[in-house]
Amino acid sequence: MKKLSIYLLFLLLPFQFVLAQETSPKDDDIIKVLAIGNSFSEDALENYLYELSTAAGKKIVIGNLYIGGAPLELHLKNAHNNLKAYSYRKINLDGVKKTTEQVSIEDALADDNWDYVSLQQASPLSGKYNVIMQSLGDLWTYVFAHVHPDTRLVYHQTWAYQEDSKHEGFTNYDNSQKNMYDSIMSVTSRLEKTGDYAFIVPDGTTIQNARTSSLGDTFTRDGYHLNLDYGRFAAALTWYAKLFDLDPTKTDYRPDKVTENQAKIVKEAAKKAVRKPYKVSKVR
Repeated sequence: MKKLSIYLLFLLLPFQFVLAQETSPKDDDIIKVLAIGNSFSEDALENYLYELSTAAGKKIVIGNLYIGGAPLELHLKNAHNNLKAYSYRKINLDGVKKTTEQVSIEDALADDNWDYVSLQQASPLSGKYNVIMQSLGDLWTYVFAHVHPDTRLVYHQTWAYQEDSKHEGFTNYDNSQKNMYDSIMSVTSRLEKTGDYAFIVPDGTTIQNARTSSLGDTFTRDGYHLNLDYGRFAAALTWYAKLFDLDPTKTDYRPDKVTENQAKIVKEAAKKAVRKPYKVSKVR
């Protein structure tokens, strides 16, 4: 998706519609990020990211529009029909999470002056470029029309399944973690080259890096959703590093249920993923 097409869209739309959010997200010192996602955005954003941010003295507001297993195609359908189909989870400045049911994408976009809006594909289709592109451009066009022009786009690079995963979508990748990871890398590297993104969040590479460590292939709780402790912490560290341009190995924050060794491993995995987002780096 090219910037020119977005600018042309702005010219064609009524001025008041384009500026649905009249206040620029740059007008304050708070980073506000909204994910239009599913359980993988729940794993990555709703746990530990707020704590990491506040430990670094950063102000953050986190939103997640949640439908379990939702693909981009469903998000686009919901957007075009303005369906109140989401569980809207929002973590405000005080760290308290509030959940509101039956919320539409338009409602959530208007709820705050978001710095970033993130999309991701449902995990079984996360490595299918042609499928992703059937919906991604139109969905971004919808988002752009409902936010301030200073709001930036983010794409969430999700992770490959555990090698012994029983998820039926694993057959899309011949039940091979390597094939799934390589496919996701192919997709996200192409998106970064062709899309108007602030950044790609390389959670997929963080998890794959961490799997080379002594922890091995233990980062999911059911073969595809992240382990509640060091798995989710690894994903949050990657978001933290990208949102604030900070070294994740320098944070002193560690969840109570994550050991010092586990924390060291996932911090290194996230740092190396940010440095090389499309290539596996070994972690000790």
